[in-house]
Amino acid sequence: MLVCPECGGEMFYQRSIRRYVCKSCGISLTRDEIDEIKAKYKVENENEKEKIRKEYIKWWTAKK
Repeated sequence: MLVCPECGGEMFYQRSIRRYVCKSCGISLTRDEIDEIKAKYKVENENEKEKIRKEYIKWWTAKK
């Protein structure tokens, strides 16, 4: 089961248009578009985690 990258809803494959369609928000994407969005989000999410970690380390060492 695919999860919609926009709303988190369930996506199903519609053969007539050869795209995945979200049952919740109605967005339609190809498999490549879904993978691209997920990869982009993962990179942004990893960068955000690293930024937060560095800020925490900076705060922790400054308190001592």
